[in-house]
Amino acid sequence: MNMATNAVMAPPPPKRLEDLSLPRVFMRDIALKTVYRKNANTVSYLSRDMCLPIGITQEIIEMARGQGLLEAMGTLGAQSATHEMTYQLTDAGKARATDALSQSEYFGPMPVPLHVYAEQVKRQSIRNVQITREQLTGAMGHLVLPGDLISHLGPAVGAGRSILMYGPPGNGKSSISNGIRDAMGDKIYIPRAVEYSGQVITVYDPIVHTAAEVEADDPNVLRRKNRFDTRYVLCDRPTVITGGELSLNMLDLVYNPTARTYQAPLQLKSTGGIFIVDDLGRQAESPQKLVNRWIVPLEENKDILSLQSGEKFEVPFDTLVIFSTNFHPNEIFDKAALRRIFFKIKIDGPSQENFLKIFALVARKKKMQLDEQALIYLLKTKYPTIDNIYANYQPVFLIDQMISVCDFEGWPYKMTPELVDRAWANMFVRDEHIVK
Repeated sequence: MNMATNAVMAPPPPKRLEDLSLPRVFMRDIALKTVYRKNANTVSYLSRDMCLPIGITQEIIEMARGQGLLEAMGTLGAQSATHEMTYQLTDAGKARATDALSQSEYFGPMPVPLHVYAEQVKRQSIRNVQITREQLTGAMGHLVLPGDLISHLGPAVGAGRSILMYGPPGNGKSSISNGIRDAMGDKIYIPRAVEYSGQVITVYDPIVHTAAEVEADDPNVLRRKNRFDTRYVLCDRPTVITGGELSLNMLDLVYNPTARTYQAPLQLKSTGGIFIVDDLGRQAESPQKLVNRWIVPLEENKDILSLQSGEKFEVPFDTLVIFSTNFHPNEIFDKAALRRIFFKIKIDGPSQENFLKIFALVARKKKMQLDEQALIYLLKTKYPTIDNIYANYQPVFLIDQMISVCDFEGWPYKMTPELVDRAWANMFVRDEHIVK
């Protein structure tokens, strides 16, 4: 499949301590906490744990030594090819490490200052992605879609703006959203953590982010050269998918009172990628409230988050937001909210011709032999009872039902009018009064 190949500029590896743009005490304390918690007792181990070049790590070590917080213990000897110097915390260093841990349990990868990350976001913006008709069609190749749908989707995806997909249930809105995600074939750099006002916010999340395979540097080579700042992880463009469980508080910073650190909210984790709000209208909060929360991000490309102290600050908002709903937009939004959603695309059920294409594809995949008489019965007798309204989910549902009956009865997979009746009975529930 031909995917997007948009070259993203990598964050350059820092060369000097000053390049990190962090307070020196803040960096020193993270190093002390990392030595304390991980027993990182050589420059190469500490360099690996803090995701910093050897030279900068050595600068931090020398700073801590000069302040009497670390002391050199000599070389490791024969067990190490490099005969590296080992270090340990002094009593004063242990006291400082435990004091720093009481303020924040964060240690390990050195955070990226928020303003520095904001510049990287611009370099790898979702709005820089150029997707062609061929790429989008390739990513949707497994779907049978109306001919003009790609023409509507393409400009929407290419703009990197918000999209509202609406229409009857069971017609592939979720599959189309996933196809859009698959069309984004390039990779971006996700910070392991960012720093704002002395607070650490973890961003990289293995559940959300898919790390690319990067050739590992040899930890035993002191002068190794990193091709990019390893405080970032090279990942596929992220996709966050939420449904009926989405609530407004999931869009806020998550504070861990024990560790005294923050975790990025979902929309910050999806920076540079896609945020899919599936089944809009099924959440506890109204769609209007949810969209109101997105107004500033959608219009100004920035979001406002709050620390525990109440201090508010801006973070980049660079996400293609896809809302998917079974409701008509006028039922769930006012005009002001609709105006802020850039593209509105209706996803209708298939035509009879496309329904038959989907039915044949599903039957072939599931090794169900089609029968012309049974198909005519389905189209001429059953579908008129629901005004000939077809949906994309129905072929899979009906064929799976018939297969279940065949499996139970020990029959070869086949399609008959009787099996169509049995499958149809499970697709709809007859309206009737049940005496309680």
